[in-house]
Amino acid sequence: MSIRIRQLRNDLTFGAAITGVTRNTLKDSAVRQELNAVFEDRGLIVFEDMEESSILQVELSAVFGELKDHPIPGVPRAIEDLAPGVIEVISGPNHSAIVEIEGKQYASWLPWHFDHCYNNELNRAGVLRCVKSVEEGGMTGFADGIELYRLLSDDLREKIEGREILYTMHMGLGEMRFGLPPGFREIAQHPGLKATLDFAVGAPRSIHPAVWTRASGEKVLHISPWMAVGIVGHEDPDGEELLEAVCQDLIAKIRPYHHKWRPTDMLIWDNWRMLHSVTGHDSGATRCIHRTTIKGDYGLGRFENNDKGRYAVLERTV
Repeated sequence: MSIRIRQLRNDLTFGAAITGVTRNTLKDSAVRQELNAVFEDRGLIVFEDMEESSILQVELSAVFGELKDHPIPGVPRAIEDLAPGVIEVISGPNHSAIVEIEGKQYASWLPWHFDHCYNNELNRAGVLRCVKSVEEGGMTGFADGIELYRLLSDDLREKIEGREILYTMHMGLGEMRFGLPPGFREIAQHPGLKATLDFAVGAPRSIHPAVWTRASGEKVLHISPWMAVGIVGHEDPDGEELLEAVCQDLIAKIRPYHHKWRPTDMLIWDNWRMLHSVTGHDSGATRCIHRTTIKGDYGLGRFENNDKGRYAVLERTV
């Protein structure tokens, strides 16, 4: 059976939906090459009608590169002996932060971001499978940095291009400084946040470009409002005003895809190109995602003051 590829949604400039992927089809080198070509071109692939299998998730992930473990030891591993980096993300009672946005409370809400912005190296991609979904909410959102660069106002694009953004792990949702939605406040911290922040003590801040250029020539606006703390060389009111203006403009102009999970879906996105988020759900419901992470680096990040960084050291030793 051949795989079938279609545009994810007619009004999107990114994304593809693919059916027909099985453990057998993944053995075909031509299929693997085609999947990688679609991934590079579209930035996001939703695999539909998949077998509900952790083994298939790992084998699919391996098509796009070597798997890596998560840089934070306290993140729960889903299946220790299957592959490195199969982590379990559970949200709901006693498993997530609770936030309020315009008077409504949500569990599992996450702002727009790219993964491992606090590190000097950015993983290539993430692969998700929803083991337990919720009836309402709990959708994973994606936005294309190529499109965001074009949508940003001319004035802000000119001001932010060539700038570098500082990021730190020392931030829960309640400490977010940029790109907050209206009426936002944190009601309860994630129960595991303290262990994460303890791990991050003494770690250097990371630096990534606000805009970078792909080998294919497209420019990418790649700013994570979550964990951003300022602009390199402009940690002053003017710099903060500019970063906040850019974050609010990109959020206002995002034309996202929000994925409503089914148990037979798997999904991969390009972490060097896409931003992603989670819409959140009722705090009494439970949602469980299994995730794998693909190694790689775009080579443009670094730690402040040329510090080697504890995360990079850890990743070489797991």
